Amino acid sequence: MARQLTAWQQGMKAYFYVTIWMTISMGVILFNKYILAYSGFKYPIALTLWHMVFCTSVATIMVRVVGATKRLNMPKKEYINRVIPIGALYAASLWLSNSAYLHLSVSFIQMTKALMPGLVYVCGVAFGMEKLTRTTSFNMFIIAIGVAIAAYGEINFIYVGVVEQLSALVFEALRLMLVQVLITRQGYAMNPIQSLYYVSPACAACLALPFIAVELPEILADVHLEIDYGMLLLNALTAFALNLAVFLLIGKTSALTMNIAGVIKDWMLIFASQHMFGNTVTFLNYLGYVIAFLAVGMYNYNKLKAAKRKEAAAKAEAAAKGGSISAAENGSK
Repeated sequence: MARQLTAWQQGMKAYFYVTIWMTISMGVILFNKYILAYSGFKYPIALTLWHMVFCTSVATIMVRVVGATKRLNMPKKEYINRVIPIGALYAASLWLSNSAYLHLSVSFIQMTKALMPGLVYVCGVAFGMEKLTRTTSFNMFIIAIGVAIAAYGEINFIYVGVVEQLSALVFEALRLMLVQVLITRQGYAMNPIQSLYYVSPACAACLALPFIAVELPEILADVHLEIDYGMLLLNALTAFALNLAVFLLIGKTSALTMNIAGVIKDWMLIFASQHMFGNTVTFLNYLGYVIAFLAVGMYNYNKLKAAKRKEAAAKAEAAAKGGSISAAENGSK
């Protein structure tokens, strides 16, 4: 029988997974920014497609050759109806978020990500996964106000980049909802390798068409382009590691832990990008993000309280059922 971990050991274990995820996530973001904005390889679709092809290849080897995990019993029709839409949304989210690095600073992009809880909440209400409440709606409104103030104070405000980044957030929020509706609720529980094995090919297929139509002719015509294959391989390895780290963090802790850690990571990235890329962050940037940061913190706190109330109610219900069964057994003797 496995030894039960103490509260301190459980806390240290959670911090360990959080540290791994934050380190890899920050590395991938800064790495992508460097490649797209400073290395001369200004092709976000090509970079995203390369990530997905690499993830597909490694996951396929691990599943079919190494046998690290089993394949799911998923018919072809189920794959088309459930996985392809998620892959399409994932492709759009990654493509547009990487495109935003060509126009916006890492600092400002991280500030806009404070909108994610609100977008996920709106999608949750639309899909019937969340209840519409005044408190949460007001909370989301405050987050939006904070991000709007940060955007107003942004020196390098480029509309194309902002539209790309906001669109990427919307697609990502929709993807998260569809994962719950089409995959989790249907009993297709996937581990990290299975998720990459099934979703990455769909994502790559959806990226192939815009790559061929938009970026491939530009790459072939770019006579000054020098591709650093070693750098792209290392970048793909970090992207693969990030995908594993995300699932590992949620599996070993919780989605709420990831959300809280994500807020801390965003602050670290804002400061890191200032020093690495010389991004200018204004007073209004900070003011707006602090407002959004506090509102996100309040939202996570309210979610934690709601989860604890739900858990306590479930325990009380289980105890009441156990008491009624015992009483019935005693009465029959």
